[in-house]
Amino acid sequence: MALRLTLVCHAATQAQKTARFPADDPIAFDGPLPAALQAIAMGKRTRFMHAPEARARQTAERLSARSACVSALGELDFGRWRGLSIDEVASAEPEALQAWLTGREVAPHGGETLAQLSVRVEQWMSQLAGEGHIVAVTHPSVMRAALMRVLSCPPQAFHTIDIAPLSTLDLRFNGVWRLRL
Repeated sequence: MALRLTLVCHAATQAQKTARFPADDPIAFDGPLPAALQAIAMGKRTRFMHAPEARARQTAERLSARSACVSALGELDFGRWRGLSIDEVASAEPEALQAWLTGREVAPHGGETLAQLSVRVEQWMSQLAGEGHIVAVTHPSVMRAALMRVLSCPPQAFHTIDIAPLSTLDLRFNGVWRLRL
């Protein structure tokens, strides 16, 4: 039997709704989780994990009372851009924003590079073992990095992948990672 990994994007936040770089934002969602997402959490062999940020933890709590915090699932560190709108950064630091959007090895905000995020996610995925199902509540950046690893995407693909709140990415591992649609 293969290992199943379902990455779940946290519920929407006010930062997402206003096009801001995230800080440790709470979710701005008070309805029930979609039925399809609730069904994912029903397996007896399901292990739950979540990123350390409030929005991931709060989303995970709606799925399971037994979710473990995993730092490798944490959001990309946006450094001094945390909490700023994209428009604010574009007007104050247009060259820096453009460099970040086009380069994996740059972090003009003083945080983490996309390359560092990719390595962190790849290392975490390579340590997963066993059978059964892991449901991990995380962030769009982490989900993009995982998808790019599985599909061997070129680095410029990172900013072309849209991940909506509460969306899922279903992966399987049986010697090689595969995307399951």
